[in-house]
Amino acid sequence: MSFMQSLQAAWQRNNSLVCVGLDPEPAKFPAHLRDRPDAVFEFCRDIVDATADLVCAFKPQIAHFAALRAEDALERLIAHIHAKHAGVPVILDAKRGDIGSTAQHYVSEAFDRYQADAVTLNPYLGRDSVQPFLDRADKGVILLCHTSNPGAADLQDLDVGGKPLYQHVAQMIARDWNTNGNCALVTGATWPEQLGEVRALIGDMPLLVPGIGAQGGDVAAVVRNGRSANGSGLLISSSRAILYAGNDEAFAAAARSATQELRDTINRYRQD
Repeated sequence: MSFMQSLQAAWQRNNSLVCVGLDPEPAKFPAHLRDRPDAVFEFCRDIVDATADLVCAFKPQIAHFAALRAEDALERLIAHIHAKHAGVPVILDAKRGDIGSTAQHYVSEAFDRYQADAVTLNPYLGRDSVQPFLDRADKGVILLCHTSNPGAADLQDLDVGGKPLYQHVAQMIARDWNTNGNCALVTGATWPEQLGEVRALIGDMPLLVPGIGAQGGDVAAVVRNGRSANGSGLLISSSRAILYAGNDEAFAAAARSATQELRDTINRYRQD
């Protein structure tokens, strides 16, 4: 099953637009895990097992693992999700972008080594830098469009021929790059008006929306501006607000409660 097929099935099966970001920070782990040799894997695995029936995807952030020399834990975590929660797609949040043979190696890293179902990419080196990813028609290619950070406007909002650069990016990807139907865009929850503008340009292409929770994005505005015609079309990502909802041995149960609360809040606005 392709990434897009898995995503659509998970949207429906779990009645959820929630994507849980897996960004391990051992200093924030519950005390009983901090000194364990496999703490990163155990923490993330328990979060996954507690929330898998409430989400449409998981999104491990590669830098959080690599900085801890925990790439092996990331490999095992993705394998665990595929084995124990088949049908929930995994997005490797790597934001890669390079050319030639280097791009090919990044493809192999994301899809062959880590066995991710999708990967985030930076499109600003042009189409040739992402073509090796686009060619993997069964995999998701999730391209930065208008990100959630305050500095997004520095470049992404630059006027190019009468409209901002991010709108050119959205149109180009939807019109020219998405020949295999495997593209999605990253659009931050902290910019709801721009989110709506992107949705108007791209039709029903999925949008990965970070910035809910700790970054202050508004759920109602995201759903109102970003949902597709059938009320889905979104992967609303939350990391810290879910991962660190609890700080004791019941941390996974607390994560489940936070995930369910976010899912239910999103679904209320989907009905409006």
